[in-house]
Amino acid sequence: MIHQLRIYEIFDHNKEAFHERFRDHASRIMKSYGFDIKAAWETRTGKGTEFVYLLAWPNEETMLDAWKRFRADEEWQRVRKETNARHGDLVGLIEERILVPTSYSPTTFANESSRKSPRKPLQKKSSSTRHRASRTSAKNRS
Repeated sequence: MIHQLRIYEIFDHNKEAFHERFRDHASRIMKSYGFDIKAAWETRTGKGTEFVYLLAWPNEETMLDAWKRFRADEEWQRVRKETNARHGDLVGLIEERILVPTSYSPTTFANESSRKSPRKPLQKKSSSTRHRASRTSAKNRS
């Protein structure tokens, strides 16, 4: 099991149209392709408003295939075109993260899925490298 975190920049002047499209159309069509939406949030940042949602997938291959089929869906393409024509672009920048649980994650599936994870574990850095990176990061934050 992996999770996918999606972060969409949305715009205050048409965010209600975005939420209507996601709630009434996108999520329904996504579910028909096996999307398992676990949660969705709206958050404010210094740059504006973001819509954030979390998906669960059995593996990365299934995720990639589902996204390919969703993007090619004729109804989704029609709805997206119509709502963008009516309200302007509803989504700006899109970010995503693939979240693979660690072996010590408190989630119930962590131990099983970390053994099956298709991704290679991160290489450990030497302690001197970690300290140097920490000092550099602290300087850059001030």
